[in-house]
Amino acid sequence: MASQLSEDTMRAVFITLFAVSQLALAEPGEREAMALAVKGARYLQEHGKDALIASINRKDPAFNQGALYLAVRDLNGITIAHPTTALIGKNLLDVPDADGKLFRHEMLALARGKGSGWVDYKFLNPRTGKVEAKTTYVLRVEDVALEAGVYKHGDSNKRH
Repeated sequence: MASQLSEDTMRAVFITLFAVSQLALAEPGEREAMALAVKGARYLQEHGKDALIASINRKDPAFNQGALYLAVRDLNGITIAHPTTALIGKNLLDVPDADGKLFRHEMLALARGKGSGWVDYKFLNPRTGKVEAKTTYVLRVEDVALEAGVYKHGDSNKRH
């Protein structure tokens, strides 16, 4: 009986560790993207736009969590903060997604209009090397649009 209990205990520990490891590997969802944009907005309001831009551009883990990161675009379409520093200072408005959609135009229209919301498009996922569905939460703060996007994978990324 003692050896059976030991096997059961070991099985329970293994299952628990497996479940925890799967949670750690789970990709961020839309809730996390929205929360990151709101976090960026609060940071901008407390510390100023220049501080937020500097934090993002130096890949501060508060705003760069690997697959989930915050970017900032001015309302003319110029990228002013991005963890991929080669994009800073560039206007990519007329660069379409994989299906030809000018999604950045939609992002700016949303920022200029109601000020927040989601934009869906297709983009190359660097983790998988495949073009996948992606959604980005756009949040206007002052004269900039904060953007945080995630790749969509089944029901785990539904908006709430």
